[in-house]
Amino acid sequence: MCATPISEDLWIRACSNNDCVEVSLAGDRVKVRDSKRGDGGAVLDFTPEEWRAFVDGVRRGVFDV
Repeated sequence: MCATPISEDLWIRACSNNDCVEVSLAGDRVKVRDSKRGDGGAVLDFTPEEWRAFVDGVRRGVFDV
């Protein structure tokens, strides 16, 4: 897993096995977008509580298929 700042807009690229998303931690929201789409793609918008629940689920393997 890597995390690399990609711009002054506070988007951070997070990668695992060449699968990347960009995450913005600015303000009181956590925003996620596809790193391949950049500024042109849809943005998912989470509250900090929703984001923590999602990350916890990932860590526990809830989404493993």
